[in-house]
Amino acid sequence: MSFLADFSAPAPLSDRLREITREERAGARQIPFIASLASGRLPMAAYAELLAQHWFIYETLELAAAAMTDDPVARRFVHPELFRIPALESDLRFLFGPRWQSRIAALPATTTYCTRIRSAAFDHATGYVAHHCTRYLGDLSGGQWLGQAVVEAYGFRRHGYRFFVFDGVDPPLFRARYRERLNAVRWTRAEQDAFLGEVSAAYRLNIDLLTELWAGWS
Repeated sequence: MSFLADFSAPAPLSDRLREITREERAGARQIPFIASLASGRLPMAAYAELLAQHWFIYETLELAAAAMTDDPVARRFVHPELFRIPALESDLRFLFGPRWQSRIAALPATTTYCTRIRSAAFDHATGYVAHHCTRYLGDLSGGQWLGQAVVEAYGFRRHGYRFFVFDGVDPPLFRARYRERLNAVRWTRAEQDAFLGEVSAAYRLNIDLLTELWAGWS
C-alpha cells in the first residue's frame, strides 16, 4: 500500500519545472546570438544592446517585486540581493556613457516581454514567481557561463560585466535553496499548471528577444 502511495505521489514542483524547461535550457547556448556573443564574433555594441534590453525587462520585473511584497507566496521570492538594475545601470553607463538612458530604446520583442510581465506578475503570485525564476535562476546558471565568456571575449576588466556578478550569492547553493522554497509552496494543481505555463511563456519571450537581436546584428 505504501509503495502505491509513493508511486502515485505528485512530482515536486521543481522537478516539473526542470522537465518542461529541459529543451530550452539545453538549447540556450546554441541560440545564434548567444553563441556568437560568447565567442566574440559580434561587436561589443551587440553586447551593449543585449544589456540595454535587459534593463527594460528587469525594471519591469523589479517593479513587480515591489508590488508583490505583501503577497504571502510572492514575497518569499523577493530577493533584493538578486536585483539587477544597479548593476545594469553601471554597465550601461560604462558602455554608452553618462547619457546612456537617451541612447537606448526597447525593441518590439522587449516591449512585448515587458507587457507580459505587467499583465502576469503584478497581481498573481504564480506569474510573478514564474518570471522571477525564469530570469534570475537563468542568470545564476547559464548566465554565469555567458558572463565568463563575454569577459574573455571582450576583455572586460573592472566594468561592463557587473550584470553577471552577484556579490555575496553562492549560485549553486542559492539555486538549491530556491528549489526547496518552490517545492514548499502550497499551490493547487491548477496554480502549479498556471505557474509552469507562464514559465514556458517567459522562455518563449526571451527566445523571441534573442531572435530579434540576432536579426539586427547577423
